[in-house]
Amino acid sequence: MAAEPTAAPALAVIGGGPAGLMAAEAARAAGVEVDVYDRMGSVGRKFLIAGKGGLNLTHSDPPATFVTRYGAREVEVARWLDVFDAQALRDWAGGLGIETFVGSSGRVFPSDLKAAPLLRGWLRRLRASGVRFHRHHRWLGWDADGALRFAVDDDGERSVQAQAAVFALGGGSWPVLGSDGTWVPAFAQRRVDVAPLAPSNCGFDVAWTPHFASRFAGQPLKPVVVEWRDKGGQPERRQGEFVVTANGVEGSLIYALSASLRDAIAAQGPVEIRLDLVPGRDADRLARDLAQPRNGRSFSEHLRRRAGIDGVKAGLLHEVLPKQDREDAARIAATLKSLPLRLVRARPLDEAISSAGGVRFEALDERLMLKTLPGTFVAGEMIDWEAPTGGYLLTACFASGRIAGEGAARWLGAARA
Repeated sequence: MAAEPTAAPALAVIGGGPAGLMAAEAARAAGVEVDVYDRMGSVGRKFLIAGKGGLNLTHSDPPATFVTRYGAREVEVARWLDVFDAQALRDWAGGLGIETFVGSSGRVFPSDLKAAPLLRGWLRRLRASGVRFHRHHRWLGWDADGALRFAVDDDGERSVQAQAAVFALGGGSWPVLGSDGTWVPAFAQRRVDVAPLAPSNCGFDVAWTPHFASRFAGQPLKPVVVEWRDKGGQPERRQGEFVVTANGVEGSLIYALSASLRDAIAAQGPVEIRLDLVPGRDADRLARDLAQPRNGRSFSEHLRRRAGIDGVKAGLLHEVLPKQDREDAARIAATLKSLPLRLVRARPLDEAISSAGGVRFEALDERLMLKTLPGTFVAGEMIDWEAPTGGYLLTACFASGRIAGEGAARWLGAARA
């Protein structure tokens, strides 16, 4: 079917995740006519899936600590949070009738822990305000005249000549839910500076022996301390938990270090982290306990009785400690306190929780408008920033959407003046 023009909206928002919906809300509040286009059958699909086990909306860190979670882009994201921070997000949720609470980890959740009631209330409010939604619209790029081109399920292609656009298409993780990074070539053709997409909050491959992988895949390691020292950098030590997989390791403690680990592997190849499997136990005391006579007990039973080590932790020790060293109590204790683990590579982007890379900040003005494409704004994970899990990702997506939506409204107002 040939491209079919449609009525021109003032603002087209492409992508119906948190960033896109917040952009739509901000622009509509400023009196702009807004149409939202999403490739899926309903908007907010990734938001719903992310909240399936309990929606971690934001975090209760003090502002000065909160901004440090954005690493190399701390300064830029701090400007977003000056406009819409964690408390503003909680207040906004309260305006939808969703009360929040701070969990023991400092993470902030809706009182019912669910994403669906918040999303339903938000969509009702957006529709009541006049925002129009178009499902099954997959963005393909721009026509020669600058119109937005969409593939529409069962209806060929459609062109939309919007006065301005906010793109909130996500990064490259979760392709099944629409964030597949297919927007990158179209932006590159328009000479937009885009950093390559890379996995963030991701797992890593480890060359397990087949025996270890088959026996312990899926088992959690907790509590454990991970120590990681980048070349020439200060050591990072974090306590928490992660999961052994058939291919390697993943989980919250690994995700917290994933950005620096990923970059180090890309620069120098496989890296080594160290695990303290018995945090809180003194190495000398541990060695003395392990030096006690076995009295006929097996090595595994001796470990369990004297060090509290069994299951996957005992498996890890067997994985790295040579058999001839299993009579040396000091060596065993030293290994339990600093067990080497070699990470070979990051897991693929489509398995990651989120992505790094995207439109570089240098290509954007303070309104998140592309400097080379006036009237075109971007928000959310399409921009080159990343953050650990814990509510920091969602907060920055909401904040960037607010800035892009308000920026688009101001730009449209100035264009009409």
